[in-house]
Amino acid sequence: MPENILYIILLAAGASFVQRTIGFGFGIFIMTVLPFLMPSYGEAVTLSGLLSLTSATVVMVKYLKFVTWKRLLPMVGAFIIFSTLAILLLDKIEGRAMRMILGIMLIIISLYFSFFKEKLQKIIRPTRSWQLGTGSVSGIMGGLFGMHGPPVVLYLISAEPDKDHYMGMIQTYAVVTNITMLAVRAFSGYVTPAVGSAYLYGLAGLVIGVAAGNWAYKRIPGRIFTYVVYAYIGLSGLIIFFTA
Repeated sequence: MPENILYIILLAAGASFVQRTIGFGFGIFIMTVLPFLMPSYGEAVTLSGLLSLTSATVVMVKYLKFVTWKRLLPMVGAFIIFSTLAILLLDKIEGRAMRMILGIMLIIISLYFSFFKEKLQKIIRPTRSWQLGTGSVSGIMGGLFGMHGPPVVLYLISAEPDKDHYMGMIQTYAVVTNITMLAVRAFSGYVTPAVGSAYLYGLAGLVIGVAAGNWAYKRIPGRIFTYVVYAYIGLSGLIIFFTA
């Protein structure tokens, strides 16, 4: 573990910068390398969730006034059910094939949303069915890959009126859902001394990343913010596919 300290700090800084800037992407960024630095894949996903929870909590405090709980809670409820099932099945699923499929899906989705943004904004509404479906897919992705952001991001970026409401909703969702997943992973034995020590090192990176991301977020115009989000989802798909 000691020889990996610098890598963990740099990964945490980069991941928290991405999350603070566009509201998600912590797990996508850090999980491309973190599994190679931790004793097991389950511990890597757990560390990612713990660091992401810390980063999201810092940001959530600032944007909590933009949260509409009646739209958020159905997603959280669906997430809890499906993420729990996915985590319990984690050891029984072949990871490489699933990651390749996930990568392809993210690429296709990002392209589709980029070219049909206006049409989708007319279809995607803050309704109960959309919220439950989004939370379910997010739970499955979060439980299996530690990357539960993309489905919720695609929904909220279309359903919320501006980027501050989007940021408040997505960060609050990240806090609640990460707490849920960490509880289940602790029950499954993935919270270990290795995760604890790596988390303490990662905190140094979070301080740098959140500060830099706060600076970047303020300088991205609202009219192009959505396309920045779509572009990162597509890039994430490429990274996941080629590193599977």
